[in-house]
Amino acid sequence: MVKPFDQEPGIIKVVSGYTGGHKENPTYKEVCSETTGHYEAVQITYDPDVFSYENLLSIYWQQIDPTDAGGQFYDRGQSYQTAIFYHSEEQKQAAEISKQQLESSGRFSKPIVTKILPASTFYPAEDYHQDYYRKNPEHYNRYHIGSGRAAYIQENWRDE
Repeated sequence: MVKPFDQEPGIIKVVSGYTGGHKENPTYKEVCSETTGHYEAVQITYDPDVFSYENLLSIYWQQIDPTDAGGQFYDRGQSYQTAIFYHSEEQKQAAEISKQQLESSGRFSKPIVTKILPASTFYPAEDYHQDYYRKNPEHYNRYHIGSGRAAYIQENWRDE
């Protein structure tokens, strides 16, 4: 989820990490064990004068399968479920409006299951997870295609 945001003007920083769980400073292995309650997430620092929160939401929706309650593509389990974490009532309202608009658009035949949750403590992931698409471009691209994500995005968002 870093690459689609990282390339936009007004995006200051994108950090991979974990949020929403009950264990302090979880490791990737612990999060994947499905015992900490965390989601894998990205924390995005942006300049709202250059890039709006609504633009963040739009890009997010176009990177995920919002109808998959079991995870995302090859990645299965609670830690891979989709969620939007808001930091203010304004963000919550914008996220709910964008979700309602997507639901009523008819783009998907199944219901949108992406949760909209209050932000909690964010823990940066280990260094090897940061900027993974830059550090390991061949593996990143193979996974992007092999997992079905690239085809899914093309099929569902080709007109955007």
